Amino acid sequence: MHDQRKTYQLASDEQLVAYMQQGDQSGFDELYQRYATSLHRYFCRMLKKDREKSADFVHDLFAKLIKDPTYFDVNRTFKTWMFAVANNMCKNEYRKWEVRKDMVQGGEDHKGVEDKQAGVVGQVHDALFRERFESGMDQLDPKHREVFHLRHIEGLSVREVAELLEISEGTVKSRLFYAIKYLAAELNEYNPQVHRS
Repeated sequence: MHDQRKTYQLASDEQLVAYMQQGDQSGFDELYQRYATSLHRYFCRMLKKDREKSADFVHDLFAKLIKDPTYFDVNRTFKTWMFAVANNMCKNEYRKWEVRKDMVQGGEDHKGVEDKQAGVVGQVHDALFRERFESGMDQLDPKHREVFHLRHIEGLSVREVAELLEISEGTVKSRLFYAIKYLAAELNEYNPQVHRS
């Protein structure tokens, strides 16, 4: 049994999908192990930190795949294809938000202030940096936020991001440049070179 598990761990994503297409549940289990966490992180980033909705989206994406393994586009790498599907799910959700916004005015976001890191200067500094970073990410236009997240948080190459979003590599680089420039300005006070005495 252990050797069989090792076989799945060593298999490529595409091989695992092939196993699924042959009715092998273990292929699905391994794919889920590999990608559920990073997908949830991606959805959280793109859906205003709504963890519950993000968990639902992860479930929905994998449900589509297990229901119909041929849903996977074999002409693409699994990782790139999977984030493309996730990206489209987010775009559909944005459209729903726009419809709701047209119908209902208001809808303030209330964020509770958590004060659980008092006492340790380093932790407070880290927490403030994280908060400012998250705030900066939230201020970015969605198209700039998604390229930054896919490139620097999920670790996709510029080429993979371009393929996923169906835009040119030049456009990816341009959006990355804008996102990095904006975030650098937002986080300027945390740059030790700027504030050296």
